[in-house]
Amino acid sequence: MEKHCCCSARRTEIAGAANAEDTAPRPDTVSKPGGREGMIYLAGGEFLMGTDDREGFPSDGEGPVRAVRLDPFYIDACAVSNAEFQQFVEETGYRTDAERFGWSFVFHLFVSPETARTVTRTPVQTPWWFVVEGASWKHPEGPDSDIADRLDHPVTHVSWNDAVAYCKWAGKRLPTEAEWEYAARGGLVQKRYPWGDELKPNGEHRCNIWQGKFPYKNNMSDGYAGTAPVKSFKPNGYGLYNVSGNVWEWCSDWFSPTYHINGPRVNPKGPPQGSSKVLRGGSYLCHKSYCNRYRVAARSHNTPDSSTGNIGFRCAADA
Repeated sequence: MEKHCCCSARRTEIAGAANAEDTAPRPDTVSKPGGREGMIYLAGGEFLMGTDDREGFPSDGEGPVRAVRLDPFYIDACAVSNAEFQQFVEETGYRTDAERFGWSFVFHLFVSPETARTVTRTPVQTPWWFVVEGASWKHPEGPDSDIADRLDHPVTHVSWNDAVAYCKWAGKRLPTEAEWEYAARGGLVQKRYPWGDELKPNGEHRCNIWQGKFPYKNNMSDGYAGTAPVKSFKPNGYGLYNVSGNVWEWCSDWFSPTYHINGPRVNPKGPPQGSSKVLRGGSYLCHKSYCNRYRVAARSHNTPDSSTGNIGFRCAADA
């Protein structure tokens, strides 16, 4: 079985050391001239990107490990929240792709019995994704749901196009894939997760991923069935929250499994064109038995107009 289908659904388918995490260098978070509130300044420099880990997916292009150099940049400590996206919509009147299409993908366990009776379409390879009419960022499980008690959770059902629109409004941009991985590593070198090589150090959950048998039962031992608040769990060594699990995060790059092998090594921005955009970080649906992509070097991708209940984003900015 291919281990990629739980990550997200596409519109085209329907029509080291144990304590290393505690010694990672902290970023300069002091307000700088031209600094940005809520963002973390990272000095850039050279880091080892990618992985040759045997747990990786070669077809995703996770390797080879290569030295990449980045200029300084800013990145949000957290994924954009429902409250932040709501402010954007209220001030601009923006309509997301999901709202324009009239539907979005919702994970089957979250759909109410009433809404489930109206579902007539699911992707063939991923039947756990329901095409729900009226699902959107403000109605995550369909028209009979809302975000009133989830304003501090990451916004979902946002396409790459929507994320770019928000970033422009905020005077920011999406991170490049290289910037995202540099920031997510938190200063650690070639570790599997943002905090080290062990998934649960001393038995402690460090991220919001699937616990149980996918896709039928989530025992919620990490405390969450769906999204978690954007500041859940401990931040990484650079102060970023939830760069593993919770929601997939859009990057600016077009996706390719091979372009980077001989591509630029200084401020890489991905191939000049493509059909899908890079996603990073994994989500609350990832599980080692099927989609072990909450590792810091893992990659996925989706079309720029696609939206699901497990895709969000965080912003970056030039320094």
